Amino acid sequence: MKSNLSAIIFGIAIILSSIFLGNAYVNRNKTAGDIQVTGLGQADFTSDLIVWEGSFNALNLNLKNAYAELENQKEIIKTYLKEKGIAEEKLVFSAVNTYEKTKRKYNNNGDYMGDEFIGYALSQRLQIESNEVEKIEKISREITELLNKGVQFYSESPRYYYTKLADLKIEMISRATEDARLRAEKIAENSGGKLGNLESARMGVFQITGQNSTEEYSWGGTYNTSEKLKTASITMKLVYEVE
Repeated sequence: MKSNLSAIIFGIAIILSSIFLGNAYVNRNKTAGDIQVTGLGQADFTSDLIVWEGSFNALNLNLKNAYAELENQKEIIKTYLKEKGIAEEKLVFSAVNTYEKTKRKYNNNGDYMGDEFIGYALSQRLQIESNEVEKIEKISREITELLNKGVQFYSESPRYYYTKLADLKIEMISRATEDARLRAEKIAENSGGKLGNLESARMGVFQITGQNSTEEYSWGGTYNTSEKLKTASITMKLVYEVE
């Protein structure tokens, strides 16, 4: 009885070993593990919002006169811009900044004698935000015409933005994900395996640079505002199982 039991156990062991070896033979070429890939989504676009700023100032020994001079300049600037087709509600003037301006005094020997008051310096900033990008661009280049009206306006370079950025991000994520998936499928195919389930997905930093520029991506993300024509890009890192 004991010998028969041993024979049965031995037979079962042989059968299990055969099954195990058979599966091992069938799966000997099967690739195991994960595939990690990074996909890129990229698109060119044109800014649809412009922000332009500048400032003007006045200097006078009398504070009241200095303010009156600044107000006169403000009215000249408003009239000029309205004639250029800018609605008055688009003109946003800041509060007036005031400080006492001085200059250093020295004697004939070059010794410092203290500060001399030369007047009240007043300044004010103007900001225009508009979807009429080309129009504001043109005005920002022509603003020196105010010199002919006795106003020195200090113009800054326009800044450019895109109002549909949220939709663009979604589009870029979709492109980057598809790019990564195609890369993973190719890698799995070339290694003799088959792409399995998606294990994880991680989004990179959204980058916006000027088109055809040499700007470098930054760790925290780049957001170019100096160029009207821009390029948006984002990466997606995907991890797939390999069957």
